[in-house]
Amino acid sequence: RDIRARPGHSHVMTPPHADRPLLGIVLMLGFCLMIPFSDALAKMLGAVFPLLQLILVRFIAQAGLLLPLAIWRGAVIFPSVRVVRLAALRSMLQICGIAMMFSALRVLPLADAVAIAFVMPFIMLILGHHVLGEEVGPRRMIACSVGFAGTLMVVQPSFAAVGWPALLPLGVAVIFALFMLVTRQIAKDIDPIALQGLGGIIGLPILVPLLLLPQIGANPPLTGWIAPPDLGALWLLVALGITGSLGHLLMSWSLRFAPAATLAPMQYLEIPMAALVGLVLFGEFPDGLALMGIAVTIAAGLYIVLRERGLSRKAARG
Repeated sequence: RDIRARPGHSHVMTPPHADRPLLGIVLMLGFCLMIPFSDALAKMLGAVFPLLQLILVRFIAQAGLLLPLAIWRGAVIFPSVRVVRLAALRSMLQICGIAMMFSALRVLPLADAVAIAFVMPFIMLILGHHVLGEEVGPRRMIACSVGFAGTLMVVQPSFAAVGWPALLPLGVAVIFALFMLVTRQIAKDIDPIALQGLGGIIGLPILVPLLLLPQIGANPPLTGWIAPPDLGALWLLVALGITGSLGHLLMSWSLRFAPAATLAPMQYLEIPMAALVGLVLFGEFPDGLALMGIAVTIAAGLYIVLRERGLSRKAARG
């Protein structure tokens, strides 16, 4: 899956005038509806095109759509050497995360891959505690354990069916947690849309040389470039880039109009939406242990989000 904000841990700053929560909610709903379609496109195209070609398309769209928008808004693209260096690290993590998610989507049902990746909020709490020294109470640690157990319930039948690739979304979650830690270091120093555009620019010189390598692997290969066989395939590639980039844009804008605490619970709508898209497009739907695990993961994640919101309100009241 693409690297993206996860419940309760958005990297986009909410400005003081965020007083239009309904608009923020509508924009976040747009994100939750669009991203599963982007993942579905990656799953379709992953059966035809090299993995790195799909990632390059994603970064071309990210740079081509968001960078001009950031410049039009008057944002500073290169605020400092420190920001650019950390943005480069962030882009490399993004490339790795997208590669792992796209690889997982080749073999896993859409809803399963998305649900497993939602272990990220639990990893973020643990990393925040051990790396950043953030306080994490026993209730949230218990919720983390329950959520992780729910994720393992989703992994188990997938692992039995396809083997180690079922663990790839767990890798996505770990990489994205690191991605978020890096983003936290620069979020206050650069406009969020400019940061996404800058990430696209940085990713291009990393990806293009890799595409020039001889083809590695087969059906489809990892590297190389395959020309779209028809106009339909070309438009699907374009749609992959646009939906991923536009999804990020909707999330960025949603957090300009509503607090992250208001929007975070809504992000869990992405899981049932992914299940619906998977059912319609691929005839896939989680059942049995996987469906139970998804329910446990959502419940634990929502508990953490609501707990965080309650603690923030309590701190604000003093």
